[in-house]
Amino acid sequence: MEEALQRDLNAIRGKVAEMARRSEAALKASLRALTEGNRQAAYSVILRDQFIDELEKELDRLCLEFLARHQPVAGDLRFIFATIQINRQLERIGDYAESIARQVLQASAAEPPALREHFLELGHLAVHMLRDAAHSFLERDADLARRTMAIEERANVLRHTINAELKELVERGTLSPDSLTPLMTAARRFERVTDQAKNLCEEVLYLCTGEFAKHQKAEEFHILFVDSTNSGLSQMAEGIGNALGLRGFVFHSAGVTPEPADERVVSFMAGKGINISRQTSKSLEQLPGHDHCQVVVSLDEAGRQAASALGGKAVHFTWKMKDPLAADSPEALRRGLEQAFETLTVQIKELAGAILEEPKQETKP
Repeated sequence: MEEALQRDLNAIRGKVAEMARRSEAALKASLRALTEGNRQAAYSVILRDQFIDELEKELDRLCLEFLARHQPVAGDLRFIFATIQINRQLERIGDYAESIARQVLQASAAEPPALREHFLELGHLAVHMLRDAAHSFLERDADLARRTMAIEERANVLRHTINAELKELVERGTLSPDSLTPLMTAARRFERVTDQAKNLCEEVLYLCTGEFAKHQKAEEFHILFVDSTNSGLSQMAEGIGNALGLRGFVFHSAGVTPEPADERVVSFMAGKGINISRQTSKSLEQLPGHDHCQVVVSLDEAGRQAASALGGKAVHFTWKMKDPLAADSPEALRRGLEQAFETLTVQIKELAGAILEEPKQETKP
């Protein structure tokens, strides 16, 4: 029985190693496609994503068979539990590589790759984290897992830098607006790979020590604002929410058809001491984890319709507001922005207060 158990464990480890190699290869190929403008490499990544999906199913099958055959306890049970989670994360990384490849096909083929060095730095960081995270699992190396988790924040900084510089290139006319969204999406996908690698390392810590690293942070409450373009009201709401400094709250925004944040809104918010210039306009599809938001607030009819189509168990609200950007004069615009700012500030505070409020037990008469 012991020999059979070890043989099955080795088979599972082998499949994890193969899954990690394929995910890493897809990620490296997508980086090459992006930074070299290699559309053939992009097609290759997309066509071969099915192999990663098939490996995920096979690894799942091996884990379930192991549970049924050996009924493991203690360390072996933790290993299978961690493997199932890591399998999902590696498959998701393959999906991110495929998405990056698709962004390459959407970007303007006539232009040389923009910000090549920045993308190379971010891509290499993602590949490095993925490789070390997989190695820490296969070798049960908790120290390597902790060191790998510690560098994830660099990816966030790099992505914000790339987004800001891409916008500047578009404003200067050296980058086609059609390439802006695909390139920003690619940067976000690379950054999400580092998030998944960090999650993988958390599973390693669970495997090695039994500690749930992901549960050590205070629980966060995510609130999403949605409107038609993510260029005005929803950007204001995200900026106001995060500027309030409410502990445990994270605010997001998205648009049905995203457009860059209106410069008049950016300037107005700067006058209020809130910098939203680094916030990026995005669609719901470009907002990873939108289905994990606990509250979704629609700010116009298009946003309401898009929000109603979302899955998940979020609580939905619609705030009927007048779009200040529809004003027909500078003075009307100023008044509209002031009114929108005051209304959003009050309603966000009220919403957060209701979430934080302890439920009162009814007393019987």
